[in-house]
Amino acid sequence: MALLEFTTATDGTTVRLALEGELDIASAAQVERELTRIERDAPAALVLDLRKLAFMDSTGLRIVVSADARARENGRRLVVVRGPEAVQRIFRMTRLDERLEMVDA
Repeated sequence: MALLEFTTATDGTTVRLALEGELDIASAAQVERELTRIERDAPAALVLDLRKLAFMDSTGLRIVVSADARARENGRRLVVVRGPEAVQRIFRMTRLDERLEMVDA
């Protein structure tokens, strides 16, 4: 498996971006490009699915926070599906789990 793989699925006005592997400085540009492509189509909601993410560093956290800020600026929603404990820990440590719209699968 590559360090990061992702799949994108559209359901009407919602786009789901599911990440699998490691979201870090090495894969950040790849995810940023995909988010830019998705945002061009102006979905009402973007679901960022982190359930299969094994690792995320501060670069990955910045990507999520930036995507949330862009969504809010444009009157859209970003929903984050919680990842495994190793991933959720970084959200709790920064208290971003209280600011972001986070849901279980």
